[in-house]
Amino acid sequence: MARGKTPSDPAELEKLEWPYGWPPPWRNDRLVGHDQAEKTLLAAQQSGRLHHAWLMTGPRGIGKATLAWRFARFLLAGQDQGGLFDGGPENLDVSSDAPGRHLIDARSHPDLFHLRRSLNHDTGRIRAEIAVDDVRGLGEFMHMTPAMGKWRVAIVDSADEMNRNSANAVLKILEEPPPNAVLLIVSHAPGRLLPTIRSRCRRLALQPLKDDTVVKLLGDYAPETKDEERRALALLAEGSIGRALELAGAGSLDLYREMVEVLATLPDLDMPRLHAFAERFAKRGEEANADWRALNYLFDGWLKGLVRQAALTTEAAAVVPMEAGLRARLLDAASVDRWMDASDEVGRLFSRADAVNLDRKQTVMGSFLKLQGAAR
Repeated sequence: MARGKTPSDPAELEKLEWPYGWPPPWRNDRLVGHDQAEKTLLAAQQSGRLHHAWLMTGPRGIGKATLAWRFARFLLAGQDQGGLFDGGPENLDVSSDAPGRHLIDARSHPDLFHLRRSLNHDTGRIRAEIAVDDVRGLGEFMHMTPAMGKWRVAIVDSADEMNRNSANAVLKILEEPPPNAVLLIVSHAPGRLLPTIRSRCRRLALQPLKDDTVVKLLGDYAPETKDEERRALALLAEGSIGRALELAGAGSLDLYREMVEVLATLPDLDMPRLHAFAERFAKRGEEANADWRALNYLFDGWLKGLVRQAALTTEAAAVVPMEAGLRARLLDAASVDRWMDASDEVGRLFSRADAVNLDRKQTVMGSFLKLQGAAR
């Protein structure tokens, strides 16, 4: 999209918000692996003492936003549905033809508010942060009378993207909660939120999915992937189906294999191989940016796995054959303290490269040289 052009088509705008090939949380009917969390929300609603704010936490991509939308649908369109022997609902499922359901899926229900990073009309791009002006709209919404039922529901996805001003504006809403209004806050890193926000919410912690669950979901959402690829992606994603799908879409298994091939040459380092690997990050564009984001995640995860193996004294499963025994060999070459220091230094290099737009190829070269220094 050209700079400054504002999309007029809702589908075009949604693609800016959700540039992935699988359904967005507001239209995703399916949630797997979080039955207990659903039961907690259902029991709270049926008790008649539903807390006004819920903080849904856990790693990115495990289903927190999907759960928030399922509960929003239930409160706005599905809580009057019967269950087994008409004793009440057994889960948060809502019929596709339930009154108001189509409005929720379209995010146009009058009793629903979705707080997220909004469109910057000057650039035609999604903002990097949740703006305080958007939170002011949330405050007005929460104090209105429900238009179609008992509840008004707002979803914040994600709270990690709020700046200090918008976080303080949300805090003000939490300090003076209106009746019959529920705020569902999604957070991947709750420790970074204001303590006063955390203290005013009931926390619902979701756990990473099991590898077998991720493999099964990959088969459903990315059927073009092979069985062995799904297993490898599940290991790399560490319980996050969202992350697994991102890695699959970016072709990150090949990237990971190349990264491990370079790591396997430590402590000497195969410099021609390293130069060839680093050269791919000298490019610019959407595909190069996707590779760079994937490398950030994969490199950080590999180094954390190295430190974790030292602490647990058990070797993690190899994603690619060359990886078997590699971490153990490197841990024999240097103390875990040296590897922890090197991991921290690599993390700072990548963060600085993103913050001030440093040369990515040189950042990759420097990172591997840091590891070489630790191994000697």
